[in-house]
Amino acid sequence: MPWSRIMSAIVAIIVALASVIAGGWYFTVGFMVIVFLGQREYFNLVRAKGIEPAVKTTLILSQLLILTAILAPSLTDALPPITGILLCCYLLFQPKIATIADMSTSILGLFYGGWLPTYWIRLRVNLDFPAGILIASDPVHPPILQLENTAAWWEELTHPDRFSPALSVTILAFFCIWAADIGAYLIGKFFGRTRLTLISPKKTVEGAVFGILGSTLVGLGGAHALHWHSWMITGAILGLLIGFVSLAGDLTESLMKRDAGLKDSGHLIPGHGGILDRTDSYIFTAPLVYYFVTLFLPLFPY
Repeated sequence: MPWSRIMSAIVAIIVALASVIAGGWYFTVGFMVIVFLGQREYFNLVRAKGIEPAVKTTLILSQLLILTAILAPSLTDALPPITGILLCCYLLFQPKIATIADMSTSILGLFYGGWLPTYWIRLRVNLDFPAGILIASDPVHPPILQLENTAAWWEELTHPDRFSPALSVTILAFFCIWAADIGAYLIGKFFGRTRLTLISPKKTVEGAVFGILGSTLVGLGGAHALHWHSWMITGAILGLLIGFVSLAGDLTESLMKRDAGLKDSGHLIPGHGGILDRTDSYIFTAPLVYYFVTLFLPLFPY
């Protein structure tokens, strides 16, 4: 593995953990920057096909979606259809008559790069954890929500049972994704023999299986550490789902690059390519984790 790839991965993990732990506006602003850069790469892929989407309008509306997720969470699901309509109206009155491809890629950019990422904000900043689901074993110390408690931040961070539900679930989701990515990369590189799909020739069945297995093991460990009810079932299911969906997100971006005839979505990250090349596994994951926690976990009260 090239040293540039290793160092970039280490820096990315440190920055990601710092923003997740800080939460609030630290996490949100960092995410807005990532979404902006990732969408620009997406539209570069689209333009490589000779399509002319509404780039600036989509970028602005996507930032509005993220701001709404933190400022007015109850309106988050109301905005996607409204912004989608506004986007179509904008394309209708351009000097150049828009095509179906122009309109559909603009809407996809809003959905893929704008609305789906809002679930990370909902998960980390505005998660309303269902009552009755155990996630902390220390009733004496209240969970931490922000880094405002700077005097004891290191002590708090070394006791996961004191984490807030939002922080705990977000970190667990990140660890599952990392386990899936690292497991798939290492096993696929050294032991992979069977091609998984024509979309991404370097991906192998062996790598995919071990990536999903790694995510499942992390999910089990996290559910046990957080004292979830029926942790062996809920942890295994969460890990399996994240493993599958992170792979699907990776392949979706690979499909876009293949169709556009490009190897990488960009060149921003040494050894990794663009922002989309590093965040594709996260795009489909957040909604799944959010609804798993809010809808599925309450089904296991014991």
